[in-house]
Amino acid sequence: MPRAATFEAHHERYEAWFGRHEAAYVSELLALRPFLPWEGLGLEIGVGSGRFAAPLGVQVGVDPAAAMLALAAARGIAAVQGVAEDLPFQADAFDHVLVVTTLCFVDSPERMLVEARRVLRPGGRLVIGFVDRDSALGLDYRAHQAENVFYREATFYSANEVARLLLEADFAVDAWGQTLGRPLAETREIEPLRRGYGQCAFVVVAASNRKGQL
Repeated sequence: MPRAATFEAHHERYEAWFGRHEAAYVSELLALRPFLPWEGLGLEIGVGSGRFAAPLGVQVGVDPAAAMLALAAARGIAAVQGVAEDLPFQADAFDHVLVVTTLCFVDSPERMLVEARRVLRPGGRLVIGFVDRDSALGLDYRAHQAENVFYREATFYSANEVARLLLEADFAVDAWGQTLGRPLAETREIEPLRRGYGQCAFVVVAASNRKGQL
């Protein structure tokens, strides 16, 4: 729970990041939007303050930090306290699951993906947005990790590592996208979504739940 405690104590600082980096934030939102279904019941794991779930139409959010959940609830999200590795929901409860910049903070990404698959209906979609550890921004975060109140305890993953985790959890990877090809401090305008991964900092991967399939 120490990671949750950090977000609990610094939720206002977390919120301020989006105001300082509005172009990067909107670029991430626009990169995620094409991969999420327009219909059905959605869950965001690690919903935080609801900055992604609310504009993307994801109705339910789970997070261990109560202060963050209060902000998410104010944005219209059905906010539930819980951890990614032990989701407080029944099996097959959701049509899609969103995970944005949360993978690096969970204690066990393997267990989180098992739980995501459990709560997804057969054929449901999982969408993960993350900072690629091999990107320029990922390298910068890692170089200054000890100085960052949020990222000092984070574990960053490369796109190839995320692909491996998904396959091991029995998800079928459907598509990749990426954005934020410039340094964060130089990002003044909204950047387009590009295919694949390897050129940009923020990577999106969509995968299908193969539960029940032969």
